[in-house]
Amino acid sequence: MKLIAIDLDGTLLSEHTYITEENVQAIRTAQSQGHIVMICSGRAPEDIQEILKKYQLSCPLAGSNGTVVQAEGKLLGSVSMNRDNIMQIAKKLDDVRAPYRIYTNQGIFVPEDWSERVNTDLQGDTIKVDGLSEELFKRITEQPQQSDLIKYFRDYHELFGREDLKVQKFFILTLNHQKKSELTTYLSNISGAAATSSGPMNIEVMDQDGNKGNALKVMADYYGISMDDTVAMGDSFNDIPMLQAAGLSIAMGNADPAVKQLCKAVTLSNTENGVSYALEQFILNQ
Repeated sequence: MKLIAIDLDGTLLSEHTYITEENVQAIRTAQSQGHIVMICSGRAPEDIQEILKKYQLSCPLAGSNGTVVQAEGKLLGSVSMNRDNIMQIAKKLDDVRAPYRIYTNQGIFVPEDWSERVNTDLQGDTIKVDGLSEELFKRITEQPQQSDLIKYFRDYHELFGREDLKVQKFFILTLNHQKKSELTTYLSNISGAAATSSGPMNIEVMDQDGNKGNALKVMADYYGISMDDTVAMGDSFNDIPMLQAAGLSIAMGNADPAVKQLCKAVTLSNTENGVSYALEQFILNQ
């Protein structure tokens, strides 16, 4: 029995953010053979569950970059950021007027002036991403709509004054080179926090113990699976901890070159059913 950890964006999800039938069937086949397939994503757990429900898939998961681990209706682990780091990061992001989201145990909180912050960033040296469609760029930058999961806030002091609120990560949209460089340097020097990225236009900050690698270990321990029998598939820098921890690391064909270099194998891209191909090559036909 293997424990297979699969990233979502850039990995299981296509460029148009859906799961192909080929990938769905490959996951179901792996499960039918007794393997455990977990989803390990930067997305919130609630968001992951909605995606899985759409395709009638049932998988344990690690959300918010591995800071929340769930299986069989149980919370297996949760890593929250300390208050001093939270306040320091929020102040810095407000000072530079950066658009950001706060992932918490009570949903995702977004500054109500998100659109104004985005427009300010677009006035500078904007980051260009090859192959990024206008539709996807709009989806990335537009003001998130309020819902049961997403809520607006005005003052982070009031938000973090709630003792029952636990913060798992900050997601920072970075649209220009200078601001991303400055923020990356600043955030990387905060003691007890860890900064990473899931794409060229963002920075993500968690507690130093909150990552996909530790989430994989928590899930392996729960199911009694040796780390030698774990597999991880991903495409970006926030996947590196789980790729390094897994017995078999597989990079997507569209992965960052640095990610490919540290993996034991490379599969096809997320536009070519790379997850399905990898499962067939390394798991189902073994």
